[in-house]
Amino acid sequence: MNRSTPLFLVLVATAAQVNVSAHELEEVVVQGRSLVLINQARSASEGRVGQADLEIRPLLRTGDVLEAVPGMVVTQHSGSGKSNQMFLRGFNLDHGTDFATWVDGMPVNMRSHGHGQGYTDINFLIPETIRTVDFVKGPYHAELGDFSSAGGAHIRTAQRLSDVEARVQVGENGFQRLLAMGGLDLGAGSLSAALEGQAYDGPWTDIEEDVSKVNGLLRYYEGDDSNNWFVTLMGYDNSWNSADQIPRRAVNSGLIDEYGSLDDTLGGESSRYSLSAGLQRQTAGGSQQLSAYAIDYRMQLWSNFTYLLDDPERGDQFEQLDDRRIYGATWHQHWGSGSLLQHRAGAQLRHDDINEVALFHTDRRQRLGTTRRDAVEETSLGLYYELDWALAERWRLVSGLRGDYYHFDVDSDLAANSGSDSDSILSPKASLIYTPDDTREYYLSGGLGFHSNDARGTTISIDPASGEAVAPVDPLVRSRGAEFGLRNDWWGAGNSALAVWYLELDSELLFVGDAGTTEASRPSRRWGLELTNFWRINAVWQLELDLAWTHARFDDSAPEGDYIPGAVQWVASGALSARYPAGWFGSLRLRQFSGAPLIEDNSVESDGSALASLALGWEGQRLRVQLDALNLFDSDDHDIDYYYASRLPGEPATGAEDVHYHVFEPRQLRLSVGYRF
Repeated sequence: MNRSTPLFLVLVATAAQVNVSAHELEEVVVQGRSLVLINQARSASEGRVGQADLEIRPLLRTGDVLEAVPGMVVTQHSGSGKSNQMFLRGFNLDHGTDFATWVDGMPVNMRSHGHGQGYTDINFLIPETIRTVDFVKGPYHAELGDFSSAGGAHIRTAQRLSDVEARVQVGENGFQRLLAMGGLDLGAGSLSAALEGQAYDGPWTDIEEDVSKVNGLLRYYEGDDSNNWFVTLMGYDNSWNSADQIPRRAVNSGLIDEYGSLDDTLGGESSRYSLSAGLQRQTAGGSQQLSAYAIDYRMQLWSNFTYLLDDPERGDQFEQLDDRRIYGATWHQHWGSGSLLQHRAGAQLRHDDINEVALFHTDRRQRLGTTRRDAVEETSLGLYYELDWALAERWRLVSGLRGDYYHFDVDSDLAANSGSDSDSILSPKASLIYTPDDTREYYLSGGLGFHSNDARGTTISIDPASGEAVAPVDPLVRSRGAEFGLRNDWWGAGNSALAVWYLELDSELLFVGDAGTTEASRPSRRWGLELTNFWRINAVWQLELDLAWTHARFDDSAPEGDYIPGAVQWVASGALSARYPAGWFGSLRLRQFSGAPLIEDNSVESDGSALASLALGWEGQRLRVQLDALNLFDSDDHDIDYYYASRLPGEPATGAEDVHYHVFEPRQLRLSVGYRF
């Protein structure tokens, strides 16, 4: 038994007392990806995923739920407690840059974050409580602002939970998970609760991940789908050890194996606590939504990507610290329902009070020196308006305008890097939609978007590591995109969508290996094609197949070349699922993505990878059993590859340029047993 066992005993006791289950989530999600969205969507590449799609999806990590977005690849280059690495539309999104993620109206992307701009960690989510994932791609949607050039997702958890359910999940490599969730009627509404505990050691030879994660959700909800209000409390706490990416030459020489580590003191701790409230009211011809939130967040992360390159004696390990409070509110108004003109307007206010964001030189998690230490205040206000106009019987025009204002205030330990800055940006967007009949729809979409840069980069004048003079970055960076597409309903038995898209950015954000963060880089352009398909073969079987191809290049001339490191050219994914009336169910999922250039001249490329996972189970009135086989064929392909310089013991002071990678976790089985009381 490991140190998380007492937590599991507490959760078992809780399961016996709390009214729990996600079995009876809102019926609206039962159809999942079978929803066609004709006469609702504004572009060909948007859609919805429901709990019915997610509940039989085998998950290695919580972040894998985002792979339900067609064309999205979710991987990991570090420990289980860290935000996932994501790829979409030729972007190495790092940990979320250029893909905006929201949960119950709260933004997840962290700006001016200690580890990387736009850092997106959804480990605080309990997958069984997710109601829907609504996703869009491209900068054509007025309600999405910062970090949404590649797209975005609104994740919504269940309004209310009912019945009583407890689930126990065990697996190889010390995996243990216990979930208790459910609800009860209280006053005129309902009180729902979910509590999750997880422990995991991992397959690594030199470390135990020693994951110790606790998640909680408590919600009071009153009303119906049209008129309601809620208050939600969420809590998350996690600690872990990390097996980070390793250099290929260390494996080839026998210094370590593919599951080994060169620094066994890496890892992190993170917590997130939030209080949110919302109100929705049906009005004459429309609706109104108001919400507000407060988030307390902290992350402490120890990494070592270059080993002995900068400090041959004590090593290059560093600590990244982020400690902040986030406050915000949103307002959305819709009016004109049933008329030729429909209007949507909204406002989004957010303030990040970053008490400390810092980078330290460390050895075995002990601080040796401070590279940079800052306090940051960052405030933004976004306003948008969107008009949906029925031009004729078969034509619609959706046009929108978004305006964003940002103010940055940096108090640095190096006075020369302190200061204030502000910026604003206008982003028009439009879609022309043709609907020849109830089964087909064509879209021509275009718009401007943006991402913000780290506040510290907007006021910097001296590099804190080298002491050299540097130029500040632009606070807000423009993106431009367009898309032509269509979607088709195949006689109610399935649907397909095709999108041909184009996107350019004034400045790319790239990963920097020796700092573990992102920096503003060169302008870029991308274009590609996406094809998504859903087919309900019969009452039992259904098939999904998604394909995405991208051409990505830097948009300026430079001697080093114009290939974008980490830009995956193509992604293919598919799933064959079954649900028998007798209670048996299963899902076989396959995902493959191509290699990618690792440096600008494309002289070094990563290999592609393929991954398969299988879920099989049975569900009755009370009992639910599911067996997951993760990495079904025991592939030793890579989650991620980078190319940069590092130094191992005995190597020259300049180190060696090499591929650094993180291998897939080997095949492992996980058994889940749930009981509804």
